[in-house]
Amino acid sequence: MNRRAFLTGLGTAAAGAWAARAAETPPGNQGKRRNVVLYVGDDWGMNDAGCYGNKAVKTPGVDALAGDGVRFTQAYCTTPSCSPSRSVILTGCYNHANGQYGLAHSYHHFVSLDGVKSLPVMMAEGGYRTICAGKFHVEPEPRYHFGKYLPGGAPVKMAEAAREHIAAESPDPFFLYFCPTEPHRPFVRGGSDPVDPARVEVPTYLPDIPECRQELADYYGSIQRCDSGLVRLMEILKATGHWDDTLVIFVSDNGIPFPGAKTNLYDPGCNLPCVVRNPLLERQGTVNRAMITWADLTPTILDFAGLKPEGAAFHGRSFLPVLAQENPEGWDEVCLSHTFHEVTMYYPMRAVRTRRHKLIWNIAYGLEYPFASDLWESETWQACLKSGMKTYGRREVENYLHRPAFELYDLEKDPDEINNLAGDPAHKELLAELTNRVKAFQERTKDPWAIKWRHE
Repeated sequence: MNRRAFLTGLGTAAAGAWAARAAETPPGNQGKRRNVVLYVGDDWGMNDAGCYGNKAVKTPGVDALAGDGVRFTQAYCTTPSCSPSRSVILTGCYNHANGQYGLAHSYHHFVSLDGVKSLPVMMAEGGYRTICAGKFHVEPEPRYHFGKYLPGGAPVKMAEAAREHIAAESPDPFFLYFCPTEPHRPFVRGGSDPVDPARVEVPTYLPDIPECRQELADYYGSIQRCDSGLVRLMEILKATGHWDDTLVIFVSDNGIPFPGAKTNLYDPGCNLPCVVRNPLLERQGTVNRAMITWADLTPTILDFAGLKPEGAAFHGRSFLPVLAQENPEGWDEVCLSHTFHEVTMYYPMRAVRTRRHKLIWNIAYGLEYPFASDLWESETWQACLKSGMKTYGRREVENYLHRPAFELYDLEKDPDEINNLAGDPAHKELLAELTNRVKAFQERTKDPWAIKWRHE
């Protein structure tokens, strides 16, 4: 069964089937604690770790986790913005359905809807001690309540602050949600090994100019600082005897904090690192090419915990049963959704991505594409403005700012998503097929923006 077929049947029957599987104790784990650590980097891009092929940045933590776990290559946040993405991570439902349409803090003030039930609440009801370390950034707090909150700061210090909760002699297992603010802007370098801008390999969606190289070097330094917390956390798990009874998941909330990635449904904004270590797997250090999304994280964690929340229904599904497989069947399509970042950044988009193709529906295509304030102020973008550059990476600046209603890409031939095939008569049937998939996705997930099709 592929993801589209699975989601089409999601409802009482599917939720019941999932709950029945989730209620089973994972093999080899009878009578043992089943702890969970969910480590979320802030604006950490897909290829920005050694285990993902980056030779300029040093990430011993993520690399070690990948060496003793499973590294996903086709993992996607469903929405490339902080609060909305984190709401999906913590509910298993798309943000257009849970109500966290944009950022939670300050005057943006987006909040999740009444009736939304989150992962920490369900884990607590299942007997878990729940701890949130660092960035929270969803609202309202009671809907996402944790039993204990630990302050942010240097990731290593955050890990040390979590030690007493990990080491506590308690009959109740723990769920630790660990969220540094790195590598979000402003970049904070880590360690005594700064990255040389000359060693940076500028990705094709960014301009290879001195300002961009320097910002990427600073960004890599901030990644190294974030990674240091993961290194320490793994040391603590091992020292306290919990390395072999703890599920560890590392992800990022959205793509790199540069124009062209974060807040975009292009792959640099959504295709992200995901490394998972299930201590019950016999085979570690593997690669998994399943197409998963952050809507799958809550069902996966509940599945590992053996919990069966009453009335639980999610837009995602547990990938635990296929974690050890390299190319599992039925995981070959994802759907993406973005509406706001800041409250002034209304630009709703919906997309479907298969192994080969992607269709983006720019619902408000008549508007100029909006910038997050920190991305607009970046030295890279400002240098482009001052120089009058017509291209940004491989994309025309005009095409970045003013987008058509539909963008259709052949990702095998055009991985940079530049050649829009939506108006090509040779791809008329493909456009119709993927358009219907987007519509069906919106119907399944009760997307309020589905009404906009009446105006197309």
